[in-house]
Amino acid sequence: MQACLVSSDGQTTISLKNDITVVGRKQGVCDVFLDRGNVSKLHCLIIKTDGLLLVRDLGSTNGTLVNGQRVSRGALLPGDELSFASLTFQVQFGVEMSDSTPAERTEAMPVVPEPGVVESVSEDSDSSDSFDAFPLPEM
Repeated sequence: MQACLVSSDGQTTISLKNDITVVGRKQGVCDVFLDRGNVSKLHCLIIKTDGLLLVRDLGSTNGTLVNGQRVSRGALLPGDELSFASLTFQVQFGVEMSDSTPAERTEAMPVVPEPGVVESVSEDSDSSDSFDAFPLPEM
């Protein structure tokens, strides 16, 4: 999954490439370095796992906010606003794909019932209704 944070003014985009991203103002330790006094040295973690984007505050002084609400941890959805002290970003994510990779399409495939499955259900049924009233199309 590809994810990024876009600043509220649209001037800065932070790509979240790692499975775990450390956000804060401690240079050399944080993956996302925010040089602001109101951002804690180790402010929060952003975690990508199983197609989800999660945030966990690391005990920051000024808090981590999702859509204006202070959180200790939570899931992030596309379009959510994520704030670290006075800095606000919009969460965006989508499918990873390089320019050389053609887009894949999902195509519908016909469902072919296993022989005898419908017959065995209708024979064992105690109901007077019959599956014959709903015949399966020929494949």
